[in-house]
Amino acid sequence: MKEDISLEVHRLNTPGRRPAFQGRMQSRRHVGWEVGGTVMKPIAIIRRVGDRRSNDGTIRVAATVISKSDREHQADAVLRMELKRAGGISREQGRDISRAVFAYYRWLGWLEERTPVEKWILRALELDGAFQTIPGAIPEAEFRRAVPDWATEQMEISAEWLRTLQREPKLWLRAKVGQGDELANKLGSTRGGGHGLPDAILYKGMEDLFRTAEFHAGEFELQDISSQAVGILCEPQPGETWWDACAGEGGKMLHLGDLMRGKGLIWASDRAEWRLQKLKRRAARARVFNYRAVSWDGGAKLPTKTKFDGILVDAPCSGTGTWQRNPQSRWTTTPLDVAELATLQKQLLANAVPALKPGGRLIYSVCTLTRAETVEVQEEITKQFAGLEPMALKNPLDGAQSE
Repeated sequence: MKEDISLEVHRLNTPGRRPAFQGRMQSRRHVGWEVGGTVMKPIAIIRRVGDRRSNDGTIRVAATVISKSDREHQADAVLRMELKRAGGISREQGRDISRAVFAYYRWLGWLEERTPVEKWILRALELDGAFQTIPGAIPEAEFRRAVPDWATEQMEISAEWLRTLQREPKLWLRAKVGQGDELANKLGSTRGGGHGLPDAILYKGMEDLFRTAEFHAGEFELQDISSQAVGILCEPQPGETWWDACAGEGGKMLHLGDLMRGKGLIWASDRAEWRLQKLKRRAARARVFNYRAVSWDGGAKLPTKTKFDGILVDAPCSGTGTWQRNPQSRWTTTPLDVAELATLQKQLLANAVPALKPGGRLIYSVCTLTRAETVEVQEEITKQFAGLEPMALKNPLDGAQSE
C-alpha cells in the first residue's frame, strides 16, 4: 500500500503569457475468541523460532520497546536501539519482534485498558493474524477503532482506507532512471510499479537490502511509491534550477537529481544540520552531485537570491498518510499538532513563492489527509498570491487527471 500524499501544484504566471495548464472482539485466553458471535480457532501468534522461551523472549523485548516509546521517542528508533542492545538476536527473531511491536500499535484501538502490555501484544497479534488470513474476520464497523476519534473531524475517512491501515506495509524501492528492470532481475523477489512509475520496484524478499552490493553501489533507494510519485509530478528537466525547500535527509532531492540526469542544480535546504549531513552521505552513495545543501529556518530570509524553475515544498505535516507504516503516530498526533503544522506550512509556502521564476512551478506535498493541511493551505496561498494558477496533472499512481 502506498502512503497517502496530498499534492497542490501551481505555476507562476508570466505577465502577458497564456497559462499552460488551466460487535467488539474479545480475547478468550488464547484458546479461541469470538468475532461477531462466531468462535474461531486460535491463530499462530508469532513464527516458531525454536521453543517457547524464544517466543517469550520475543514478547519481552517487544514489551520493552513499547514501554520506552512515546511521543518523543518513536517506536522504530527505540526498536533499533533495543535490538542492538540485546545482542545475539537473529534476523528472523528481529522480524518477529518488529511485527509484534507494530501489531500492538495497529490494533491498539481494540485492546482493553489496565491489561499488562505482554497480554496486549499477544491479543494484537491474534487480531492481526485473523485479519491477514481470514476474510471478513473483523466486522466492517470495527475498523473505526483503527484511528483516534478526532480523525473523523479533520479528514474524510472511508472503510477501505481503514482496512488498508491494518495491512502490513509494502516495501518499495526506487531504481536509477531507466534501470528498474535490470535491478529487479538482480535482486529477485520483485514486481514493477507500473507504467506511471517504471523505476519503482515492490520488493517481496527477505534479504537485508542494506547489505546488498547494489545498495552500496547506489543503484537504488528505499522510497515509498507515493514519495516517488512526487518526483515524477515535479517533472524537473536537465539544466533547470530547483529548490527542495524542506529536503530533510534527501529522499526526494536524490530523485530530482536523478531525473535531471545530473545536469542543472538543486538547492537542498533544511533547518536541521544533522539531516543535511545525512543527505550528503546519501547523495555520495547514490552518486548525485548536482546539488547544494544549505540551512534554512523557513523564515523570510532565503538561503539564496537564485530564482528557480521549480520549488518543491515537502512540508512537515501531521503524517496521517503514513499511519499504515507508522501506526504509533495514530496515538501520539493531536488536533493541536494539525493546527500548528498548518500555520507552519502556510508560512513556508509564503516565504518560498517569491523565489519562483515567472512561469516556474511550485509543488506542495504533504503525507497527510487533513483538510487544514491540504485544501485549506492551498486556498489560503492561492488567495494570497494572485499570480499562482493551479496546474492540471496526471496522477502517476492511477492515471487520474486533476482538474
